[in-house]
Amino acid sequence: MSYEVLARKYRPSNFDEVVGQDHITQALSNSISQDRMHQAFIFSGTRGVGKTTLGRVLAKCLNCLSSETPVTKPCDNCANCEDIRLGRSLDFYEQDAASQRGIDAMKELLSTIPQSPANGRYKVYLLDEAHMLTTESFNALLKNLEEPPKHVVFILATTNPEKLPKTIQSRCLQLNLKTVGKSILSNHLKIILESEDITFDQESIDLIAESASGSVRDALTLMDQAIAHGNGALEAKNIKKLLGTIDNSYLLEMLSFIIDGDGTNAFEALSKIEELSPEYEIILKNLISIIHKISLEKALSNTDDETIKNLSNNIDEEFCQLLYEIAVNSYSKFNAHPSSKEALEICILRMLAFNPIHKITENKTEEKKNLKKHNEPNPKDLKETFKVNKNENTKQTKQNTDKEKPQNINSIQSDGEWLTLFNSLTLSPFARNYFGCLSFKSFNKKHLILVSSDDEYKIPENVFNEFISACSKYFNESISVEIAQGAVTNSPIQHNKKIEEDRQAKAEQDILGNSSIQKFLNKYDGKIIDDSIKSLD
Repeated sequence: MSYEVLARKYRPSNFDEVVGQDHITQALSNSISQDRMHQAFIFSGTRGVGKTTLGRVLAKCLNCLSSETPVTKPCDNCANCEDIRLGRSLDFYEQDAASQRGIDAMKELLSTIPQSPANGRYKVYLLDEAHMLTTESFNALLKNLEEPPKHVVFILATTNPEKLPKTIQSRCLQLNLKTVGKSILSNHLKIILESEDITFDQESIDLIAESASGSVRDALTLMDQAIAHGNGALEAKNIKKLLGTIDNSYLLEMLSFIIDGDGTNAFEALSKIEELSPEYEIILKNLISIIHKISLEKALSNTDDETIKNLSNNIDEEFCQLLYEIAVNSYSKFNAHPSSKEALEICILRMLAFNPIHKITENKTEEKKNLKKHNEPNPKDLKETFKVNKNENTKQTKQNTDKEKPQNINSIQSDGEWLTLFNSLTLSPFARNYFGCLSFKSFNKKHLILVSSDDEYKIPENVFNEFISACSKYFNESISVEIAQGAVTNSPIQHNKKIEEDRQAKAEQDILGNSSIQKFLNKYDGKIIDDSIKSLD
């Protein structure tokens, strides 16, 4: 086979071609230029970010024959560069520590250290997946790492540096390779596709770059697969089928219904998604990503996506974080669920169940009535329990009489009438918290003006609409609401807090002023614990 996979064909041959690791290449280049080459390195990072490649490039830089001293950019034409590239150099030892991890393999490798380089200046030893070495191998390597000959350089490449013994780490210069950003990776793929003369669209390479999760090798492998799948071309629709992803517009629509508490339409949107035969785990992963974007938009206003902006306006910050926690928790347990589809459905149900705007329950009134009729108690049972409950019912009736039920009003002209209106409205906890902080200013020509002390007081759009709807229902006509800046006085929350404080003060006064209690305390030398007196509603 003459075809060479993209990951090998476009493997960097010098530091300038390495993608997304400028902090590493600069450090190595400066070390070579200043003749301050360290004796041992640890290259750590996730798969496919360039650990082994950097080791090979460094070996070429140290042994390139284009100059009498090591160079920062190898020529790739001399015998030494060619031999290292083809893996036949006598001065470059690359060993897979995952398969050759025992003491015998290590002894054989270390036996070559005293020998001078055959053709170059340095003998470079690259141990790939070094964390897989046995304890005996590490012990054998330890002394050579500490005091190697001047012509020897060790490079330990690993995805798990924490598994290396501390004694090894302390003798090496550790360089941590980063995952490559999506934009950098997309530009890199674009350059390769143009070199290969392959047609593509921007969405295709963005999808591949995102799926690679920061790994250059994974991105090139996926692109190889995508080119074969698309018969030599990259199209977004084919990439989505290949990766099991879907258009985010479907997820955005579903999330919008979840935020509104509309369970029926949320699951209808999910049904549309299911028709595309997607990977449910990827759907949940993308859903987490969308909620993350909404969270950033609420905090930083950093997106140009109008859909994300609209969803951000419709959701409360606390509820947004709650949705994120539910989604992440579901994702962490996704593989433990026997059915991936059911795992996603349960996640959506949880999001709806914890939605403070309970629109999902508005259509259940009739069901409750039917359920009540179905569970109607037997008249014989009523007769038996009537005597027992008679006294309790009488007591309950008296308690209900003591509690004054707010009466409907036709307009609002004072703080007291605003409090009466607010207490009469059926609102979700979020709406009650938001509007409970506001005080009354005026109500004229169906236009209600409330006051906030915060000039940037923002209320989610769906919460604001819920309040307007509740007010309009109360007055049986369309009402508009405006929030002005000013001093908040006697807001519902302030009013309720004052009532609670008065109740608490009265309860403490009643207890501390009770002569019987005082006699009891004096008799037994007792005292009342601070903050232990609680008022009863």
